Amino acid sequence: MNKSIEKKSKLRINKDYISIYATIALFILLFLIGSVLYDGFLSIQVFSNLFIDNAYLIVVAIGEAVAILTGGIDLSVGAMIAFVSMITASLLQKGVNPFLVMIIILLVGIVFGTVQGILIQKFNLHPWIVTLAGMFFARGSSYIISIDTIIIDNPVFSKISSYRISIFPGAFISINVVVSLIVLAVAVYMLKFTKFGRTVYAIGGNENSAKLMGLPVEKTKILVYTFSGFCSSLGGLLFTIYTLSGYGLHCNGMEMDAIAACVIGGILLTGGSGNIIGPLFGVLTTGIIQSLIMFDGTLNSWWTKIAVGMLLFIFIALQRIIVIRDEKRKVTSS
Repeated sequence: MNKSIEKKSKLRINKDYISIYATIALFILLFLIGSVLYDGFLSIQVFSNLFIDNAYLIVVAIGEAVAILTGGIDLSVGAMIAFVSMITASLLQKGVNPFLVMIIILLVGIVFGTVQGILIQKFNLHPWIVTLAGMFFARGSSYIISIDTIIIDNPVFSKISSYRISIFPGAFISINVVVSLIVLAVAVYMLKFTKFGRTVYAIGGNENSAKLMGLPVEKTKILVYTFSGFCSSLGGLLFTIYTLSGYGLHCNGMEMDAIAACVIGGILLTGGSGNIIGPLFGVLTTGIIQSLIMFDGTLNSWWTKIAVGMLLFIFIALQRIIVIRDEKRKVTSS
């Protein structure tokens, strides 16, 4: 009798990860559908291309996810990519050392995110308002640098952009993919095994309770936006390397793609719940939808947005069901 109970408990699915399980299942299903419908879809390189084309978005979505886990949001990430691309292209055009340029733009992202975090925490301003202002500031500053596209022909950036790392015969990844996976690994460790990570989840669960427990709430909230700013500037660097150009309209509205990836990946919009690996599968799921549309060849690319919108409705409804069930269980147990 006891053995059967133990087996049932082992087979029981963790309710906190239902959304991410659903996302992974959906990703596998879409990949299998593409493999059946289109010749050449079932290949390692098609899978690798999902990472190559979306490496920058994976990094940005990780930073966005950490902000959402605290119950906040960062709307400035898309504009920051454009801003970073313009700073990078402009400095390279002026002959600044490319490695110094990389350091400068990462510092810009860190400072930008820290300032937003201070405004949110010290002045008790809502993250929507502060990061919306940050979005306008970054996008507007891009046009102060130039209203035209700046092409990057720096040898170092060109070499990094074209460099390929072989993973299997006939399949490769880019340096951008390696960087994005390193950021993911760091984020997983940071949220799961450090005091900072535990505080992030505690703030998202109940900020007042986190304060009563003596957790460093103020410091953590500022660092969360510092991390998001760093991720958006690093994502901007990866995007700039990928496109080899700077333009003020780059990634217009991309903050919504990052938020969508988080929601589809099981990050609860109210904060306090979700796995940081979720946004990776959220990005890959939206990427595979785009790949299916490209392989079809007859559908408009805007169908990607329609499909992602439908997925958002489904996953937000799923999140709401999970929250309602938790609330009922708490009432029943009390």
